Amino acid sequence: MDTNSLLVSMFFGTVGSGYALYGKKQGAMIPLVGGLAMIAVSTFITAPLLLTAISAALMAGIFFLGRMA
Repeated sequence: MDTNSLLVSMFFGTVGSGYALYGKKQGAMIPLVGGLAMIAVSTFITAPLLLTAISAALMAGIFFLGRMA
């Protein structure tokens, strides 16, 4: 694991933790599940570009599903 993958993983894990905490406090399932998915993805995927693409898709999904609900 190199420095780039470690920093990207830490960043998106932190963003996922923020989503998960927000979802838990507000009682909203979409940010909670999306945040937990981001934490899991940042744990298991080590390629920085792939991790960025998947995390961006998850953040977009959380945003659009939250707007629909």
